Amino acid sequence: MNNQTQINPEVINKLKHVAKKSNWRITQLPNGFYQTEHRDIDNEDVWYDVTRRETLDGAEAAIDGSIEHYNKKLEATKGPKVVKTF
Repeated sequence: MNNQTQINPEVINKLKHVAKKSNWRITQLPNGFYQTEHRDIDNEDVWYDVTRRETLDGAEAAIDGSIEHYNKKLEATKGPKVVKTF
């Protein structure tokens, strides 16, 4: 008997998409801040803003943190893991 809820494949595809650094960019705003953005999964000309940071390094660190977050969500879609067997 399997009680695991099935995850919508569309959700998994979106998680995979935002978990790839190649789908991210950093833009500089007129006020000097940096904005992180990820590409739309269906239209590569559309970008979604995510965070704003004061430095370029801060913006890249924010992207890396987002990618780590999305990778954890993607891993969770695989269901429970056995961590100890007796």
